[in-house]
Amino acid sequence: MKDILRYIQVHVPFRMLEGNFLKTIVREGINPEIGFDYTILDTAEKGRFKEVAARLSDAGLRVTFHAPFMDLRPGAIDPLIREASRQRLMQIFELVPLFHPLTVVCHPCFDSRYYVSTEAQWLENSLHIWKNIADLAAQLSTLLVLENVYENTPRQLSELLKLIDSENARFCFDTGHYNAFADTPLEFWLAALGDFLGEVHLHDNNGSKDEHLPIGEGNFPFERLFAFFRERSLKPIMTLEAHSEAHFRRTVETLSKNRLFGTL
Repeated sequence: MKDILRYIQVHVPFRMLEGNFLKTIVREGINPEIGFDYTILDTAEKGRFKEVAARLSDAGLRVTFHAPFMDLRPGAIDPLIREASRQRLMQIFELVPLFHPLTVVCHPCFDSRYYVSTEAQWLENSLHIWKNIADLAAQLSTLLVLENVYENTPRQLSELLKLIDSENARFCFDTGHYNAFADTPLEFWLAALGDFLGEVHLHDNNGSKDEHLPIGEGNFPFERLFAFFRERSLKPIMTLEAHSEAHFRRTVETLSKNRLFGTL
């Protein structure tokens, strides 16, 4: 397992980074992608963030961030909703100087079922928010990485990243979200967004809902994805998004057994 852990980040909610679980993270050399939610951001004291950051740094662990997702709409048509989303995202970037994360994963949140006839306005609003955040990421020596969720085609994310036009704005391809919500071929996504790829979230499902199954227990074509990485000599950050320790260990076992990382 140690060999695989050298390559990957593992999603861990900040609320779990204390006590014996934090000791386990340090002992096993697990590089965390720290997930933040509104409760932690509004209630945790700065001293707690500093303490966890110091423990992870002293252990020599790589850190990435996962920003809040629920209820946020950075491209919202309503300016008050857009501003509330911006303020919540800024709370994450205030923590960057403490943890020095390699990336900060955020969600543009385009949904064709929601932004009916307002896609152009969503793009304009999103560009204003994310271009400023990409500039901030550059100042803080980290990467802003935008993740697909409900997008059924890569077009909106591709257009947004082209317009942001920053080396500090990259794409995070979430395998589970693609499998559950997209309706265009994998190769189409990789062709449109491969040049922007900075991170990949690894989890599986059977194509009907976002189940966060271990790799190989759904029907996402992981072999095709890793073949694309090899063909293009791409080495994005890989993050396991397991929702239980058992699922995490089954995914690590599958990755090891199938040597998916072997030629990356």
